[in-house]
Amino acid sequence: RKQATEYSTSSSDEEFESKPSLTHKAKRALRKRRKLEKETKQLIKQEELKRLHKAQAVQRQLEELEERQKALEIFGVELERELRGEADSGTKDENQMLHEWFELVMEKNKLMRYESELLIIAQELELEDHQSRLEQKLREKMAIDGKSK
Repeated sequence: RKQATEYSTSSSDEEFESKPSLTHKAKRALRKRRKLEKETKQLIKQEELKRLHKAQAVQRQLEELEERQKALEIFGVELERELRGEADSGTKDENQMLHEWFELVMEKNKLMRYESELLIIAQELELEDHQSRLEQKLREKMAIDGKSK
C-alpha cells in the first residue's frame, strides 16, 4: 500500500508539473496557428488584389477593343458604300478597295478572337475568385470546434 501511495503521489506530482508545460505548448501552438492564419489571410488578400488588377486590365482592354471595333465598323461601312458605287470613291480603283475591305475583315476577325480570349480570361478570374471565397468558407467551417458542429 505504501508503494502504491508513493506511486500515486509521484504520478500526480508529475501530472501537476506537466500541466504548465502543456499549457505552454498549447499557447505556443495557438500562437503558431494564429500566425499561420494571419499569413494565410495576407496571401489571400494579395491574391485577391492580383485578380482585381488583372480584371481591371482586362476591362480596359475590352473597352479599347470596343472602340477599335467601332472605328473599323465605320470605316467598313464607308468602304462598302464606295464599292457599291453609292459614294464617291475618288481615285481608288475597285481592286484596291476590295483589298482594303478584305484587310478590314481580317482585322475585325482578329479583334473578335482577341475579345473572346479576354472574355475567357475574365471568366477565369471570376471562377478563381469564387473558388477563393469557397475555400475561405471551408476554412471557417473547419475552424469551428467539434461540439459546435
